[in-house]
Amino acid sequence: MKKKYQGTTQVKHAQLQALRKEFKILHMKEEESINDYFARTLVIANKMCIHGKNMEDVAVIEKIPRLMTHKFDYVVCSIEESNDIDNLSIDVLQSSLLVHEQRMTSHVMEEQALKITTHEGTSPGRGRGRRGF
Repeated sequence: MKKKYQGTTQVKHAQLQALRKEFKILHMKEEESINDYFARTLVIANKMCIHGKNMEDVAVIEKIPRLMTHKFDYVVCSIEESNDIDNLSIDVLQSSLLVHEQRMTSHVMEEQALKITTHEGTSPGRGRGRRGF
């Protein structure tokens, strides 16, 4: 029984070490959504808890904004300035970042629609230097 328990403890310890490494190198991918990034981060944090590492919400909350892509820099700065990070919940942080992500996505879609509209307005053969014979 003792050998069996020690083996289980060693396996849990090895898995916890692997999860710690994964958590340490975790960062947001360039085209990843806020929901996907949060899901990946929370899955690792929850697995660490299962394996005996008590993960404080503060540790996760501090980790998430620090390793987001550069397009969220101004949002992260704004959130950190307007909130007490030690008392911020994961849900509030995620909601705030989601709102900003939706705004950025809608601005990109508007810009693309404007480009398409602008390009449709010019027809080939009607530009400078051509005469309508």
